[in-house]
Amino acid sequence: MTLTVRVVAPDKTVLNSEAEEVILPSTTGQLGILSNHAPLLSALDIGVMRVRPGKDWIAIALMGGFAEVENNEVTILVNGAERGDQIDKEKAREAFAQAQERFNQLQAGENRQETIQATQALKRARARFQAAGGMV
Repeated sequence: MTLTVRVVAPDKTVLNSEAEEVILPSTTGQLGILSNHAPLLSALDIGVMRVRPGKDWIAIALMGGFAEVENNEVTILVNGAERGDQIDKEKAREAFAQAQERFNQLQAGENRQETIQATQALKRARARFQAAGGMV
């Protein structure tokens, strides 16, 4: 038995397919979903979702949202999402390096709002880089 997986962002449906297994970046850690999983509603953090439709895995960068699992259907509603195979790895690496540099500059804790924004930007850049196949 397989799972029906849908990833929906405000501007598009990123994925709508069958899968054997799903790994989600929940706010409390990685969450694995297999067939016949108990009903679940979970908040998602910025991170990489992995979907296994067959032998190979598909990586998708998620920008936070929610996941619902019920009756072998996994519905993921997110603020933004991008498939890893559609991300330019080199540009993602550069964006990650820039976000990390900005974050490191703000570690003195001078401006709390800027630090929070830099943290979120770093998490988004890391997720995109990891989904594209980069190691962080």
